[in-house]
Amino acid sequence: MTVLNDAVRTMVDGANPAVLATINADGSPQTSVVWVGRDGDDVLISTAEGRRKDVNLRRDPRASVSVIDKDDPLRYIEIRGTATVTEDAGRALAVRLAELYEGPGAGQEYLDLPPEVVRVVVRISPSRVTGNAAG
Repeated sequence: MTVLNDAVRTMVDGANPAVLATINADGSPQTSVVWVGRDGDDVLISTAEGRRKDVNLRRDPRASVSVIDKDDPLRYIEIRGTATVTEDAGRALAVRLAELYEGPGAGQEYLDLPPEVVRVVVRISPSRVTGNAAG
């Protein structure tokens, strides 16, 4: 596993836009704009169970996430690694990321979702970090 340096941690923690890349069953790439968070050196993403990124990662856990500096879009990092998918208990990550990116109270929309909408945590354990902001 790769350890994230301070510059990379700052980018991930900074409510910067990100793009998650996964692999479709036919081998073609699939990308999604996502919010990202961090737990130690792992990158965290919240999504709904059954979405394409969830299905793809359960089948093939290889993933790449690019994080773009919101203040300087030419500054970015890319984190490649292996993903695991688990249920987001209490929708805690969804709420945390909504409030990080959109402000206090923004997470309520996730708490108000019907119980049949299951949120999951995508946890990417990095194996490689690149980009011009990687330090």
